Amino acid sequence: MKSLVKSSVNAKVNSSVNSLKVFIDGGCKGNPGEGAFGFVISDYKGELYRYGEKLRNCTNNSAEYRALIGALLYLLDNGFRSIEQITVYSDSELLVHQMNQRYKVRSRNLLPLFTKAKRLAKKFNNISIEHIRRSDNRVADRIVKRIFDNKTISPQ
Repeated sequence: MKSLVKSSVNAKVNSSVNSLKVFIDGGCKGNPGEGAFGFVISDYKGELYRYGEKLRNCTNNSAEYRALIGALLYLLDNGFRSIEQITVYSDSELLVHQMNQRYKVRSRNLLPLFTKAKRLAKKFNNISIEHIRRSDNRVADRIVKRIFDNKTISPQ
């Protein structure tokens, strides 16, 4: 994963951490068009890590999946596989319902991203993916907007 901008605080797994919250978001200008995704990982003490990346030509839905895949890869690469509970929050109803098998993946363009995300999610002990309102996903949404504006995404 090649980062445009990132920020981290104590990003390795801590033995006292038993649950994580992961907020993801993705978007694009034009749909399809230039895109970006971002995610934020927090534990009970607060934010551990945030990441954002620009994407070339993509759709809103593919950017949302890239955010999920990016977050899952980060968690796996940093030893969070055995955390008791990981909850991923997304304002993309389509992504959440597809990942929870309420909707079928009909888009040939999304199928490889969905397949990769499902494969990665199966590597965790206990992971859930839940829908939230956009207003409850402000930090991840702000990361995407700042990436579009070529600004840093440091904690504020």
